[in-house]
Amino acid sequence: MDKEKKIKEIQAEYEAADMGMLPSFIEEYVADGRPGVSKLITQAQKKMEKLRLERERLEKMRVYERKYERDFLHICGIDEAGRGPLAGPVCAAAVILPKDCEILYLNDSKKLSEARREALFQEIMEKADAVGIGMASPEAIDEVNILQATYLAMKDALAQLEIPPDILLNDAVTIPGVGTRQVPIIKGDAKSVSIAAASIVAKVTRDRLMREYDAIMPEYGFAKHKGYGTREHIEAIRQYGPSPIHRRTFLQNL
Repeated sequence: MDKEKKIKEIQAEYEAADMGMLPSFIEEYVADGRPGVSKLITQAQKKMEKLRLERERLEKMRVYERKYERDFLHICGIDEAGRGPLAGPVCAAAVILPKDCEILYLNDSKKLSEARREALFQEIMEKADAVGIGMASPEAIDEVNILQATYLAMKDALAQLEIPPDILLNDAVTIPGVGTRQVPIIKGDAKSVSIAAASIVAKVTRDRLMREYDAIMPEYGFAKHKGYGTREHIEAIRQYGPSPIHRRTFLQNL
């Protein structure tokens, strides 16, 4: 440890260090003794503890993957986004992650900020063995009802996978007409890393699409509420009438 090294230089080292470099950073400077350096050591230690707790949380979310990984190679998580809105499609995603794939902060998409979802979406797309995305249009939702349309979107997502899944971990549902073994898990997007990844992919894909619709039909505010029945959205429907992407069966009680 170089006592002559300025604290600003040590701070620059700390700021440039990734998580894998923090243990050696702490070891090198823990005995420095200067208050400024001690503060950096404390920050590094807190980061390490936060990482430990996050990895511990993620390991708990691998309980279903661990349960089935000895018998099934390609474990696929499936989830949807957009069952509740008054407008836009329902979107589903199917995600196959590599064994022991680490994507920090994976969680139910509803528990994450938009910025965090966007960052995780990119990481999932980079690290996943396969990702499939499917949709069912507002017309399909009106024709067959939202549950059946959700199944259609999920089947579409499965059909887009480049790797055939060996087992499906589904968020709460059993998809009819699918021969692959299925494991429905209540609140699965908070209990399985595979389902959580699918939840994020579905949510981000749908939100991006609703922002595109907003650019075409800004009077409805789709970028803000994503088609959900907020007061502002309902007032816009009453003022302008339904748009081409509104679900007519969802508007009957307005």
